[in-house]
Amino acid sequence: MKITADFHIHSKYSRACSPRMELGCLSATAQKKGINVLGTGDFTHPEWFKALKKLSPAEAGLFKMGDTRFILTSEISCIYSKKGKVRKVHMLVFAPSLEAASKLNASLSKIGNLKADGRPILGLDAKELLKMALAQGCFSVPCHVWTPWFSVFGSKSGFDSLRECFDDYSKHIYAAETGLSSDPAMNWRVPVLDGISLISCSDAHSPEKLGREACVFDTELSYQSIINSIKTRKGFLYTIEFFPEEGKYHYDGHRSCNVSLSPKETKKYNGLCPVCSKPLTFGVLHRVEDLAGRGNSKPKSALPFKSLIPLSEIIAEVLGCGVGTKGVKKIYENMTAHFGSEFNVLISVPFSDLKESFPLIAEGIIRVRQGKVKVVPGYDGVYGEIKIFSDREKQNFSKQKTLF
Repeated sequence: MKITADFHIHSKYSRACSPRMELGCLSATAQKKGINVLGTGDFTHPEWFKALKKLSPAEAGLFKMGDTRFILTSEISCIYSKKGKVRKVHMLVFAPSLEAASKLNASLSKIGNLKADGRPILGLDAKELLKMALAQGCFSVPCHVWTPWFSVFGSKSGFDSLRECFDDYSKHIYAAETGLSSDPAMNWRVPVLDGISLISCSDAHSPEKLGREACVFDTELSYQSIINSIKTRKGFLYTIEFFPEEGKYHYDGHRSCNVSLSPKETKKYNGLCPVCSKPLTFGVLHRVEDLAGRGNSKPKSALPFKSLIPLSEIIAEVLGCGVGTKGVKKIYENMTAHFGSEFNVLISVPFSDLKESFPLIAEGIIRVRQGKVKVVPGYDGVYGEIKIFSDREKQNFSKQKTLF
């Protein structure tokens, strides 16, 4: 069975998250996006865990609401000291059952306050968290492994290898989440990631962000089958990716100084901001190049990937208005209803079919499929800007907007 999955999301109980991150809205939005299996996020939070118990049991290890399957997941922030440095590593934990999640929650509650945030901050070594998760039969993956501040390879608080972080327990790390600011091709350059799977997830804080990155499998619909596909890559078809430049930590820079630099430019300034002379925040591209052991070549065991732009962003660029406007929402609803889901529109529907009713948007979708986009890279917490059409083309759109 073909499965599109987004494992890493948050609930309304996480900081800076939409109050609409509730099960009903998540289920409905997942169906519209074309997501079959959605991570619950935040199963460590007591109130959210109560809500998750209301889901109906489905296939082994999965739960359902409507046609959407849910898999128990939670992101945990580990902040601790190791080898003379403060480390900040985020981990995504998958639980095979409510019982296993409950037992892990009981252990974690002795270390920190799980009520404070849907993504709890614990003074716990990432290796110790991994050990606790394994004791309950859970599966763990390092989150967004390249982001500067909170990741296993982050320039501000990370390590240079999985073994340095997890010691002998690194053999239990079968996958890593690449994050929005990197794509698989960047990760292929790094030998310390050889032999593990690269997964992609949205880390959504609002329903609209679901599926901006995802994984696609051809396997049985069950917890263990999905985990086995991640581990072995058998039945793991491809990942759906952001263009990494659009991520908010791709380039080096200083947000407060409006300074954005490529790694090569950063070296010219000796790693210091040319405006304030303070150390720059080294982005994902810089950190990848630090650990890269080879050039741009695809390993034999590597999975393919598709780089996409969310449909609402493509529509907004054509209309020349904000993503959240009524016009964008109306066309989005029409297209997803007509063609089945957002992923169908972005990946599968033939250009000829799209062009019949949505000619300009069809052209945008085809350009994205072909990678014909222009991107201003994000840096130091600022999202990148992505463009499909030239300014001259956009000026001509006003003559055609009656088509909508």
